[in-house]
Amino acid sequence: MPTLSTDDAVKLHYEETGGGTPIVFVHEFAGDARSWEPQLRHFARRYRCIAYNARGYPPSDVPADSERYSQARACDDIRAVLDALRLERAHIVGLSMGANATLHFGLTYPKRALSLTFAGGGYGSHPATHKKFQDESRANAEVIRGKGLAHFVDTYGRGATRVQMQNKDPRAFEEYLQQFREHSAQGALSTLLGVQARRPSFYDMTKELARLEVPLLVMSGDEDDPSLETSLMVKRCAPCAGLAVLPVSGHGINLEEPALFNQHLEQFLAQVEAGRWPKRDARSPVASIYGPSGKP
Repeated sequence: MPTLSTDDAVKLHYEETGGGTPIVFVHEFAGDARSWEPQLRHFARRYRCIAYNARGYPPSDVPADSERYSQARACDDIRAVLDALRLERAHIVGLSMGANATLHFGLTYPKRALSLTFAGGGYGSHPATHKKFQDESRANAEVIRGKGLAHFVDTYGRGATRVQMQNKDPRAFEEYLQQFREHSAQGALSTLLGVQARRPSFYDMTKELARLEVPLLVMSGDEDDPSLETSLMVKRCAPCAGLAVLPVSGHGINLEEPALFNQHLEQFLAQVEAGRWPKRDARSPVASIYGPSGKP
C-alpha cells in the first residue's frame, strides 16, 4: 500500500494508475481516494492518475490534534503529493472540500498547476452563510464525539444535496455511504474543526482570484445550492475560468453523473493541453460588485 510523507511528517496513502501527463484528484469530506474510481478508470487511458487520502482518512495518518488540520495545510498537502512523486506540475481536480483545497493550491502555487478543476466547491463561502457553516461544522464535530460516526453518516450523509444521487443510482449511493462509514471518527472530527470550521471565504479573496491565470474549470450541480452562488462568483472573478452546471444534480457530481463529469473534464483538459482554453479580460466587472469585504 503506497504512502508518501508530507513536510510535517504525516504519511498519506495514495493510489496511481495509467501513464502520461499527471492528474491529481483531491477528494471531498464525505469521500476518499475510492470516490474517484469512475475518473481513475476513465482518465488512466491517457493520463497518469493519482488519488490520495487526505490526512485524517485512513490508511493515511490521523493526527489527533485538530491544529494539524487547516485549509492552508490541505493546500500544502497537495504540494507534498507533487513533491513526493517528483511532479513539477499536474492537473489538479478537486470535489467539495477537495475543490477548496485545489483552488487554494492554484492561488498559492500557480506555477505547479497545469489546470484546476473546482467541482462542488465553496460551501460556506457566501457572506450570508459563512458563520453559519462554521458553527454547523463545530456542531457536527460534537455529533460525532457524542453519537459516533455511524449516526453522523446516516444523517449528514443523506442531506438535501445527496438525495439526487440516491434517486438516480441507489447502488452507487449505498456504496458512498458504506465507504463514508469506514472513515475515522477522529479524523472526521479533526477535519471539521481544523479545516471546515476555520476556512476562509472565497468572497474575501476576489482580488486574488482576479489575478489567477491558471486554466480553471468550475463545475456544480444545479441543485447544489450551497455551491452554486460561490461557483458563479469564482467563474466571474477568475479570468481563465469556465463554468459547467450539471442539470438535476446535487453535490457528489463525479459519482452521481460520472459520464457527464468525465466529458466536461476531458474536453477541458484537451483544450488546456492544446493551448486553446480562453482567457477573459482581467478587468472583471465582479471587482466592482464584490468589494474587498466580499459583500455584494
